[in-house]
Amino acid sequence: MSKLIPVGVSNRHLHLSQEDIYTLYGQCYELKPLKELSQPGQYAAEETVTLQGPKGSIEKVRVLGPARKQTQVEISKTDSFILGIKPPVRDSGALANSSPITIIGPKGKVELKEGVILAQRHIHMHTTDAEELGLVDKQLVQVEVDGERGVIFKNVLVRVHESFALEFHIDTDEANAAGLANGDKVKIVG
Repeated sequence: MSKLIPVGVSNRHLHLSQEDIYTLYGQCYELKPLKELSQPGQYAAEETVTLQGPKGSIEKVRVLGPARKQTQVEISKTDSFILGIKPPVRDSGALANSSPITIIGPKGKVELKEGVILAQRHIHMHTTDAEELGLVDKQLVQVEVDGERGVIFKNVLVRVHESFALEFHIDTDEANAAGLANGDKVKIVG
């Protein structure tokens, strides 16, 4: 498992359902791609929203496209303190009993009863990478970060799909603590 894996630091963002895109931006609205992301078919959109929690708000939160089946907001622990919510650590899509939030766009707002998570740290991996490393989808591994602030991240979820590009995803709090930036390299150690 000595293969080096590039790092992708995940800033706060959200994925919107088509219905919620219409509520926030207007009927028949289509997201406008701003920049392609490392995972094929995914992009940062031009659109941003405001997240409103019981304690505070965060403006200019980037929307990622394309539209998804369900709206999902991914923030860091630091963001949760600002908003005054307690989202659980979850894999993408596991939104049952997660935190509520209000999403404010230029044409309307969406009141989510659940949908905010702290994304579980994970590695996107193509099926060929998984075979090479002897790993399977949903397996938990440990990832080592070398350097001045070297750490070992435990409970890193492996996510395998034929459309994924190899990349280790962590949030900004975790990246800052370990001194990591986009494109740095890490390795699986167990």
